[in-house]
Amino acid sequence: MTIKRLILVTAKHHPSDKFFKEVLEEVSIKLGVQKEIKEEDYIFANTYGEKDEFGFAWLPQLFAEYEDGTIKPLITQIPLDKNLSPDKEAAIREVLSKV
Repeated sequence: MTIKRLILVTAKHHPSDKFFKEVLEEVSIKLGVQKEIKEEDYIFANTYGEKDEFGFAWLPQLFAEYEDGTIKPLITQIPLDKNLSPDKEAAIREVLSKV
C-alpha cells in the first residue's frame, strides 16, 4: 500500500506536541508525502488510534492514510533512550519500519 499522507492528532498544550511535530516533519520529508495536523480531534483518535484501558484514545498519535483510504497508527508513544529521554531517531525508525 502507498501512503497518501501522514496525519498527526495532537494538542498544543501537550508536553510531547513538539516532539511529535518534529517526527512528522522529518518523516514526511523522507517519504515525500503530505502531512496534516489535527488539533484535539478525539473523534479521529478514538476511531483509528490506540486506546487506554477505559477505551479512550490519548494524544498525540501519528497516523498514515493510505491510497485506499485505510488509516493506521504509526506511533502513539514516545520511545525512550537508555537515559529515559525522548529518542527522536528511534521514533523515526519505528515510523519508517511500519510503512
